[in-house]
Amino acid sequence: MRSLVDEVVLGVARLGPAGLSPKAPGTVGSAVAAAVAPWLFLPLSLSWRLAILAVLFALGGLCASRAEYLLGRKDPSSVVVDELVGQWTALLPLGLISCSVPGPTAGPTAAPVLLLAAGFCLFRLFDIWKPGPIDASQDWLPGGWGIMIDDVLAGLFALIVLAGVAAGLATLSA
Repeated sequence: MRSLVDEVVLGVARLGPAGLSPKAPGTVGSAVAAAVAPWLFLPLSLSWRLAILAVLFALGGLCASRAEYLLGRKDPSSVVVDELVGQWTALLPLGLISCSVPGPTAGPTAAPVLLLAAGFCLFRLFDIWKPGPIDASQDWLPGGWGIMIDDVLAGLFALIVLAGVAAGLATLSA
């Protein structure tokens, strides 16, 4: 029988029920992260966003490591806290680059849904494809830290592309 602390750790590692999705739990975890970002992440200043990402990386690494032990397997598919950190890394430039994008917006920052969707798709692309160092990165760090790092790198790749798109749109709308 697991302790209450272990159940909480698994809940964090799985982002509640998101990681228990029978199909594509990583995509479900990313979708949850993108869906709540306009309310919980994007309204914050850059310094607060970076601080939250650092705390979530540390908490996620600890919880993912413990989840590997509790579930008895390396990088369990139900662990999706890494998707939250990677997805929010990808969405980091939203609201910091002012641009006009037609269509609906979401949240107090009025983040363009089109850019949120682009950030979601770009993150999933790089997280699944794992080009270059993303694929090798899980071997750089042990346990849950390895689980976290490849998603952070996928998020950084997506961030670069998304920031370029947003900056291009800002130039066009100026």
